[in-house]
Parts: sequence; structure tokens; C-alpha cells
Amino acid sequence: MAMAPRHSVPADDLYARLELPVDATFEAVEIAWRSLLKRHHPDVAGERTLEVAKRINVAHDWLSDPGLRATYDAERHPGLRSAGHRLRRVRPDAWPPEAKAPTPRHPTPLSDDPDEAFRRFIERVGRLSADELDRLSMADTRPIAFVATIRRFLSDAQRDAVAAAEAAVRSRLDPAAWTDTPTRDAILGYANELVLGTFLDELLTGPFRERTRERLARGWEAAIDQPRYGPNTPAVRRFLGRVAILNSSELRTLADFGRPGQVRQPWPAGLDPEEDEAFRVSSALAARDAAASMPPGGLSRLAAARARRALAQTAHAIVLRHAFTAAEFARLTAPYLAATGDPATGRSDEARPEPTVRRRG
Repeated sequence: MAMAPRHSVPADDLYARLELPVDATFEAVEIAWRSLLKRHHPDVAGERTLEVAKRINVAHDWLSDPGLRATYDAERHPGLRSAGHRLRRVRPDAWPPEAKAPTPRHPTPLSDDPDEAFRRFIERVGRLSADELDRLSMADTRPIAFVATIRRFLSDAQRDAVAAAEAAVRSRLDPAAWTDTPTRDAILGYANELVLGTFLDELLTGPFRERTRERLARGWEAAIDQPRYGPNTPAVRRFLGRVAILNSSELRTLADFGRPGQVRQPWPAGLDPEEDEAFRVSSALAARDAAASMPPGGLSRLAAARARRALAQTAHAIVLRHAFTAAEFARLTAPYLAATGDPATGRSDEARPEPTVRRRG
């Protein structure tokens, strides 16, 4: 049987050709490629740049294709994957982007007028609630890294607009919130989507643009006008009230269940923490609050850590209980039930909420 031809891996640094770091997203690769071609295309800069343009195209061909990029990184950057690069987190079924566009998650624009939309956004920053700030504090901070990566491709006016947006956010945000990195970066991510929207529209097509919009806006949208713990907030609050009065015996039982490997936080079929940021934030915040509510109970540091792990699993199950099957929910809350006799459903105190998410097939 004839073997498929093996691509010859370029010997030079393709990331340097595109003026990108080695952890650049696929969207950043697209922006760099288009920006550099505008600068070096022979029709613009003359025939002397033809070879430069060719090298830029070769770099794009390799770094925009997941398979070729993996081959290149394995040979030229052998430590990249083991170093925990974000490329490790790209799901194989998410590419090529033309075949699987993400579902739009952003709401109706604040206004058709970009200046008015930004004014409304800044006004909203000035009246963030305590719950919204706590949700923002759990946000994914990667969008800011993306903006830093593409900064060199912005015009002076665009860089000035980004700086002005940052200054405006800082002037309206509580100083303590500004010093919290996830909170600050989630808000600035949305600000950058507003001020760089036209630039991104011009350089990114279809799924690339939608994915960038989702990344920049996800932290803000997962926090604003959201219940503290998502649709199951009443049940989570009841759970936290019970956590606050756990006795020593109950805590020891939880600690026995919370040994490494015995507890876990699986996601229901159809939900994904990489895609469903609002639910990921709700789960993380509920777990954090459960740990803060847990009384000392005379436990050792190790036993307390195990008890917190068991409580985090319970909090996760309650936050997502509308998406878990009854059997899955019972299995995840079994340690808490064994310790307290409480089924953790909260249904005796409040009605079960209607599902707010649709399972993906």
C-alpha cells in the first residue's frame, strides 16, 4: 500500500514569521496572517516583498491547520504540549472551523451605535452588584492574553481606544475589584470586544469571529444579570445554610468520603465547562462558598481539605441538578446524604426549576 506523503517540516520559526508567541490561538494566527499580508503583499509594497509574503503564507498554512501545527510543534517545540499549552485543550471535533461553528451566545447588542453601546457598558460597570462581582471573580482570564497577542497588529488609534477603554473601566470599578485579576480581565475582555469589534469583523471570518466574540464576552455575560449560583440558586442557598451548622461527626463522615479519587465533579451529557461558562462559574462559586461556610469541627488540615472536596462535589451536583439524571444526582450527593441525611434537593422548600439549557446531541 502506498504511504501518504509526509510533509517536510519547515526549519525556521513559523511563529516568529507571524510575529506570534507559540501559544497563539487559531484566531490570532488568522489576524496576524491577514495583517502582515496587507503590509507585505507585492501589490502594496512592491515585488521586493514577494518572498516575505510567500513565507507568511507558508507559516499560515502550517499554523492554521491543527494537524500540521501539531506535527510542526512536535518537531520544533517538543516541550510545548507537556508544558500545558492551551492547544492541548482544543477539542479534535471542533475543527476544521468551517465544519463546526459555535453557537452564538452573546445577547442583543447594547446599541447599534458603538459609542452608545460602550457608554451603556461603562454605566453598567459602575453599578455591578456584589453577586455579579463574585461571579466575575471566577471568570476565565484567557481573553486578555488574546488581546495582548494581537496588540502589535492594531493601529495607533486602535491601541489608544483600548487604553481609553481600560481607563474608563478603572474609573468606574471599585478599586478592590480592579485589583482582582479575573474580575478586571473579564470586564476588559468585554470592553475590548466593543472597541475592537470593527477590526475583528474585518480580519476574522465566520466561525473565527464568532469564537473570538464568545471568548471576549464570556466572563462578562456569565456574570451580568445572573443569579448567584445559576437557576438552582435557592437550593444552593439551602445547602450552604446546612453546611454552616455541620457538626464534628458529620464533617468526619464527609472527610472519609473526600479522599483523593473518591470524589469528582463530572459534567452532565450535553454540557461542557469549556463552553458553558455561566454554569462553570456557578459551580466554582458554590464550591468556594461551601468551603467558606464549613465550620472547623476540630478537623486536621488534611481532613478539612477532604471534607471540602466532598462538599464541592455536592455543590456542583446541586448547581447542575436540572441537567443530571436522578441516578447521577443521587450518586454525586451520596456522601453528603450519608453524613447529614439530607438529600440536597431542596425540593421541600422550593419548586424544581425548569431546565434552562438544552442538551446537545
